[in-house]
Amino acid sequence: MAEDIIEIEINSEKLVLFGQKWISMKISLLAILLSTIHYVTFAAFQESSSVQDTLLSGSFPEVVVTASRYNTLAINTPEAIRVLNIKPVGEYQLRTAPEALMLTPGVFVQKTNHGGGSPFIRGLTGNQTLLLLDGIRLSNSTMRYGPNQYFNTIDVFSLDRMEVLRGSGSVQYGSDALGGTINAFSQELSLTDENEWGGSILGRIATGNMEKSLNSSVRYSCNKGAFRTGLTLRDFGDITGGDTTGRQSPTGYSEIDYDIKGSLQLSSKTTITALFQNVRQKDVPVYHKIMLENYAVNRTDPQKRRLAYVKLNQQINSSFIKSAVVTASVQNTMEGRESRKNGSDILRKEKDEVRTLGFSAEAIFSGKKTWSGTAGIDVYNDFIHSSRTDLDLVSDIETVKRGLYPEGSSMTSMAFFTIHSFDLQRWNITAGGRYNFFSINVEDNELGNVRLTPAALVGNLAVMRKLDSKSNLFISVNSGFRAPNIDDLGTLGIVDFRYEIPNYSLRPESSVQYQAGYKFLSSKLRGDFFIFRNELYNLITRIRIEDQTLEGYPLYIKENNERAYIQGIETAWDYRLTTSATLYGSLAYTYGQNISKNEPVRRIPPLFGRLAAEYSKDKWFLCLEWLAAGKQSRLAQGDKDDNRIPEGGTPGWNVVNINSGITWKFISFDLSLQNLFNADYRYHGSGINSYGRSLFLTASANF
Repeated sequence: MAEDIIEIEINSEKLVLFGQKWISMKISLLAILLSTIHYVTFAAFQESSSVQDTLLSGSFPEVVVTASRYNTLAINTPEAIRVLNIKPVGEYQLRTAPEALMLTPGVFVQKTNHGGGSPFIRGLTGNQTLLLLDGIRLSNSTMRYGPNQYFNTIDVFSLDRMEVLRGSGSVQYGSDALGGTINAFSQELSLTDENEWGGSILGRIATGNMEKSLNSSVRYSCNKGAFRTGLTLRDFGDITGGDTTGRQSPTGYSEIDYDIKGSLQLSSKTTITALFQNVRQKDVPVYHKIMLENYAVNRTDPQKRRLAYVKLNQQINSSFIKSAVVTASVQNTMEGRESRKNGSDILRKEKDEVRTLGFSAEAIFSGKKTWSGTAGIDVYNDFIHSSRTDLDLVSDIETVKRGLYPEGSSMTSMAFFTIHSFDLQRWNITAGGRYNFFSINVEDNELGNVRLTPAALVGNLAVMRKLDSKSNLFISVNSGFRAPNIDDLGTLGIVDFRYEIPNYSLRPESSVQYQAGYKFLSSKLRGDFFIFRNELYNLITRIRIEDQTLEGYPLYIKENNERAYIQGIETAWDYRLTTSATLYGSLAYTYGQNISKNEPVRRIPPLFGRLAAEYSKDKWFLCLEWLAAGKQSRLAQGDKDDNRIPEGGTPGWNVVNINSGITWKFISFDLSLQNLFNADYRYHGSGINSYGRSLFLTASANF
């Protein structure tokens, strides 16, 4: 007998997903597997049945925001979410915000250049992974497909923590969260009963002149308000790789960042918070372009981002509405590029600027201890300036040409969303939805003007079974989308190893992600296990126009012409051996298949993982860390054409690091030995090799 078929409609297209019998069988198998894990774990770690109030770090259970836009306990959240606090980032001396994410289970970080760092979540990156800062979109309408450098425009020293939500985010935050969402949070401000001043200063150096960093901050608090301001100066030298690589030149660049954040309590129920951040990076070389593509000059100069926002928090505490949050923001990003081929007298100068205005308003609800939720609106508007000049170095004559994007293009997003959670003793049900519509205007003097108005309706549903006070099991389904942006619609020029021309008839990409998960939390052990499958539809991909080239590059155009799936397994466990010793372990495997082309999905990370043993006693700590990745030889044709990926695939690697630190009164010293055995390696898809054997020393003082 033919099995029943489930159909859903996304963007007016019916999609046949799975038969009901197939789904029932898979869910049953997952339930058996995860239940077995639960009972084995429970038997091994018999403890009291009372609710635990400590994590391995000795802190209270983690509170997360990103999964629902309001505070929830991570253990009770039916999502794959992890929190990365800033403390281990400092102890491990991780250089940038993207590199800090290497500590997060399930996140793979590709680096096209030293000034980049593109996080992969469940096999996706770039404009298919949503980036936020304090809940405000960092992703904008020029964020391109594939790896990019934009998450590196966040000063890691200005952060308090990062939350990584894998497999979700479109309902909560809108377009781009096909793979997941990363939310970086600026440093928290707190009130004090008396006037208090404080501050910090930090300096870091590395062998081979690979890093010189200086960060300082000043803070103040009283019973009515608080503020913090910080300044960061950084000078990165060329990377020295391992074994046979040696110095990779040019890879170094410089950076200056500053930020200020203030909070004022207007009344016992009303708080207003304001923030300003400025990041500027200078002379960031694209190493593989110079080494492999005959460029004398290829660099980003400058890369800038400014963000300012004002947020009003109003406690209401009625029987229905508990609080409201209103946020207004303005963000400006600028990417300048300079390039010149060897033997050419023409220096190409390009500049893309995006001004983003943002507004959001939402209310938090709850009732009778069983229901909580949020509903609201958000609006974003991007306006694009794009220019290009070709400078003849012999005659000193500049020729003005079309920029990478059409000058004056704009993209507006408006959305209504709501998310609700029902806590029914042993069960928890979470559901939400978003309707998002767009107005995209592309004004192109060369190729014509166009106005698009795509829209998307997405939803999510999760059911969690609380097995006991320490563990739970859940299944979920999340639909997602990515609206075509200005980069998709209006790109004209050289991008990586190809020449792109625009296509003004693109439609939104869409996804449906199925997930089953298990979570465990006790005073000694914390862990989780997830299995997922992400169905991707109407993918916007670059198609090569056969036998055509422009300026010596193969010619490409974007089209909605592919369907694919990505599936995998992720697990991470932390075990406290004693009050001083803790073990950490994580592993992730991802498999992607392009159904339309019958080949692998591009840039899928290999099997990768991390093991670490940390000992912390009184004022000092020591950590031995092992990072590893398997060989990635499942390559799409686009991977084979990518000169950053060796023929036959990226080799596997093993790296051992030693991190240590000591604190004396208000002064701390951290010493890290990176890549103990001087392995020669790179993350799959990267344009440079990673650090060889090297020492990093940080000295800091808090007062």
